[in-house]
Amino acid sequence: MPFLSRWPHFKSLMRLDRPVGTYLLLWPTLWGLWLAADGLPKLDVLLIFVLGVYIMRAAGCVINDYADRKVDSYVKRTQCRPLATGQISPKEALVLFFALCGLAFILVIFTNSYTISLSFVAVILAAVYPFMKRYTHWPQAVLGAAFAMAIPMGFAAQTNTTGLSAWLTFMAAICMTIAYDTYYAMVDKEDDLKVGIKSTAVLFGKWDLTIIAAFQAMCVGLLFLVGQINHLNYSFYVGLAAMAGLYVYQNHLGRSRITKNYFKAFINSHWAALSVWVGLVINYI
Repeated sequence: MPFLSRWPHFKSLMRLDRPVGTYLLLWPTLWGLWLAADGLPKLDVLLIFVLGVYIMRAAGCVINDYADRKVDSYVKRTQCRPLATGQISPKEALVLFFALCGLAFILVIFTNSYTISLSFVAVILAAVYPFMKRYTHWPQAVLGAAFAMAIPMGFAAQTNTTGLSAWLTFMAAICMTIAYDTYYAMVDKEDDLKVGIKSTAVLFGKWDLTIIAAFQAMCVGLLFLVGQINHLNYSFYVGLAAMAGLYVYQNHLGRSRITKNYFKAFINSHWAALSVWVGLVINYI
């Protein structure tokens, strides 16, 4: 069958072979669910959001490659992507994007009206993020908001409301995303400058590591405040300390000014986010 023979190309387009991006969306989503539920969330809500993470991360990758289809061939790291090489057509990519969004929406229907309304904001942010690279040096902030929307959505699905903890965690996730996606953008910085792609890596210039560290400090600080508001125990703060320690390690990697180490720092960010979730899980046991 033609589709089966082309499955490897679609798999690559959705980044199903590169799960780190999914983890970077999953762990903050689980922060929100555990905080909203004061422990293990409802099983149906947990299943909906875990599946939703995988589906929407895939959809985000598809629309990102659609937006970048004319420039990816000029960037060394992305020149072999399916849309850049013509293995998948732009029309096929759009059909796949809307199909994935449709699947995600079917999942959200099983929650409540508040969660559904927030999901529209999340989809809009995910759809416009890739195009922001042409208009602003802050596409990483738009990506952060798109990813972090899973947190208030989790609170809404679990409790039918959002509050201070939800929005503080939301802001922490945005800070975290700006930091790790700046490392990611630093990998392609020279190519991006040639083709005119904007990013925080370009904007920050020689101050990139200092500003990344500032966003990471804000992430840790906001999560510390969430811990105080929710009277979390020492295990959460151990997880938070592990995140801080990994951020110091990432800064050390970045100071080498070796491109592959920027990517290592990006990859390492999912362990930092995981540390916080593990601390939350232990807190509520």
